[in-house]
Amino acid sequence: MNKADFFEAKKPGEDFYRRDVLKVAGELLGKIFVKKDVSGIMSGRIVEVEAYGGPADEASHTFRGITQRNKTMFSGGGLLYVYFTYGMYHCCNIVTGSEGEGRAVLIRALEPVEGVERMSLNRFRKDFINDRELLNLASGPGKLCQALSITKELNGISLLEDTIFLLEREKLPDSDIISCTRVGITKSAGLPWRFYIKDNPFVSHKKYNRSKI
Repeated sequence: MNKADFFEAKKPGEDFYRRDVLKVAGELLGKIFVKKDVSGIMSGRIVEVEAYGGPADEASHTFRGITQRNKTMFSGGGLLYVYFTYGMYHCCNIVTGSEGEGRAVLIRALEPVEGVERMSLNRFRKDFINDRELLNLASGPGKLCQALSITKELNGISLLEDTIFLLEREKLPDSDIISCTRVGITKSAGLPWRFYIKDNPFVSHKKYNRSKI
């Protein structure tokens, strides 16, 4: 994505986020996830996501109701929900649906687009990386948050503003999207709520009940 394309691209409006979590999850694939600060822009193409939430999803943070930790997920679509896990990693999610629903989409992997040197410094403490390290730069929810310097300080930030936001790209055809079960959970493990771009080398995991949507 060159600079001309970047400045011509549009942000999705609030209506995009205030829809069913599974609908939003599939349509997030291919969009550009952008982190902007005084040092410039870091961005990546969304290539893998997982949907969470609702009364049937025991793996969701919101399954047992609202808490101080998960209240951002209940605040309505268009916000970033960031949490800390395993005492080591941050993970970022895009909140969807109406206020009170408690649904969000975990961003699992990005294909780096802009600011790769800064992302590399954040992840590997060096600005020159090889091809294998590039594939590993943001191929996981904790990795991408480390690469983009996303922490709990950004929890609740609006994606309609100019710090973290998405940019529209052409909608992917259904034949390019794989749906399957989610990674690393034991509850509600059979739900096919993970979506990724077929044959994309930046996806974190490429197994688990592959099927086209």
